[in-house]
Amino acid sequence: MLKSALLAVTLLAGVPALAQPAPAPAAAATSAHEQLRAVFAASDEAQLKRNPIQALFRGDMRYADQFGDYITDEYNAAEKAAGEADLAALKRIDRNALSPEDRISYDTFKYTTEMGLRGYRPDLLEATIVRPIDHFNGIQVFYPDVVSGEGAAPFKTVKDYQDNLKRVDGYCLLLDRAIARMKEGLAKGITNPRLVMQNVVGQLDALTPAKVEDSVFYKPVTKFPDGFSAADKARLTAAYAAAVRDKINPAQTRLRDFIRDVYIPKARTTVGLYAIPHGRELYRYLVEQTTTTTMTPAEIHALGLKEVDRIHGEMEKVKNEVGFKGSLQDFAQFLRTDARFKPATAAAMRDAFFAIDKRVGETVGRDFSTIPKSPLEIRPDPPYREKTSAGGEYQQGTPDGSRPGVFYYNSYDLPSRYTWGYETLFLHEGRPGHHFQISLAQENTDLPAFQRFGGNTAYVEGWALYSESLGFELGFFKDPYQHYGHLNDEILRAMRLVVDTGIHDLGWGRDQSIQYMLDNSAMSKTDATAEVERYIAIPSQALAYKVGQLTIRRLRTKAEQELGPKFDVRAFHAQVLMSGALPMAVLEEKIDAWIAATNKG
Repeated sequence: MLKSALLAVTLLAGVPALAQPAPAPAAAATSAHEQLRAVFAASDEAQLKRNPIQALFRGDMRYADQFGDYITDEYNAAEKAAGEADLAALKRIDRNALSPEDRISYDTFKYTTEMGLRGYRPDLLEATIVRPIDHFNGIQVFYPDVVSGEGAAPFKTVKDYQDNLKRVDGYCLLLDRAIARMKEGLAKGITNPRLVMQNVVGQLDALTPAKVEDSVFYKPVTKFPDGFSAADKARLTAAYAAAVRDKINPAQTRLRDFIRDVYIPKARTTVGLYAIPHGRELYRYLVEQTTTTTMTPAEIHALGLKEVDRIHGEMEKVKNEVGFKGSLQDFAQFLRTDARFKPATAAAMRDAFFAIDKRVGETVGRDFSTIPKSPLEIRPDPPYREKTSAGGEYQQGTPDGSRPGVFYYNSYDLPSRYTWGYETLFLHEGRPGHHFQISLAQENTDLPAFQRFGGNTAYVEGWALYSESLGFELGFFKDPYQHYGHLNDEILRAMRLVVDTGIHDLGWGRDQSIQYMLDNSAMSKTDATAEVERYIAIPSQALAYKVGQLTIRRLRTKAEQELGPKFDVRAFHAQVLMSGALPMAVLEEKIDAWIAATNKG
């Protein structure tokens, strides 16, 4: 799962993010190309001013002392107006006068901006804005890591430390705004599920320790860079302690107490979007937004059932290969319980991922002509979020490589982190999955900023899931249990199609959904529970993985068949990766054009 700056803005706003919306002035440039790039540049610059935290993720420090006025009516109005202005500017450009590369940019910008604007429709906005926090979305999920000294915010200079202090008031104000929004939701009967908000209470408890020195917000002053004077260290240490004690902890406590004492008793016990006003309309919109297709929930549910059956057939082959006697469910129970598949220690888990990373580095050049310059670090999930986090996550680095990309692995409830899933997890979250896709886009300075830094879930997660299958080509999955782990992760993504639509469109409950996942895979109950509660908290996001992966795999098969001996997998991957994260329809048009041009060449 990707934790990115684009995602961060979506979480903060409480509404679907626009691609890079901003008012665009009339272009003074002459050519269509120059006009297009002027629209993109003006849009991006204005967007960074409105969303200073996103600038931090890029390493752009011009607005580092600012936080942003997220989830206000004024913020939403400005985002909507910016998107409308962008579309108006775009329509003044003659698309037919653009190069093929520019038409890809034009179409992507148009699609994502139009999709984002639809999220500001009054009924959809009403169903969204009053639910600003859950255990996957919201400022409390990602901002503490951003400012921990190990995240997006740098702590290299005295000014860096001072800028972070200036953002504290914005953080605390946003927590209070979230309370106000949730009060609006209670009055309208639009709430998050009770179980979701119980998870948030646990997160806020972990973020608000009794001792100031134990707060993640205090961590930067525990490891000053070389060269800081004693006076600066003393002053900043006192200031950070005061900020945690007098501002951050009280604000987090207010939010926790409100959720625990006021919100949860009145929150709904249902878990699907169908149960709130405008919920079905919102779900259909989210499905289209995350998959970048026009597939309906019913079509996606049917696709999921079909994929589950297909993958079960592949699992049967692995079961027979290792000589296991019994049913597929018996085999899954064996894989869950046999001691050989449980990591001995968290350190052993870490070392295993380092070893996999080394092996990837030795073979990945077979499939890729361009390797990211940005380094990749491997870290455990921070304790405050590990209980409710996915098994692994990726956070992007900066374009210049000064901050690395990070693969976070989850060692919470260590016996449930089965060793047979390691190879697939790393290929998805690390290399060549999220790290390659995100880093190559960011490092490609020929692209406009919205393609370098923006994206959509179907492409981003579809690429990462497709990357798992490259393990066969890169020398992985030779161990049949690791092969099964690959299939177990693939069936997870297929089950998501069934369960997400089941919850939000068909009325499935939490326990029913967990049991479905346990019955059809070797997942632990800990993982299945976290997965289901994730789908409850962020409807439709989990649908995009399989839809995107199937699209990329279908396009590769098409290219292999039509190009025959001319097919070059390295060239295919370059075509997929080097334009940034494209909507599925735009990606398909690009690959079709590449196939035609290669056949002519």
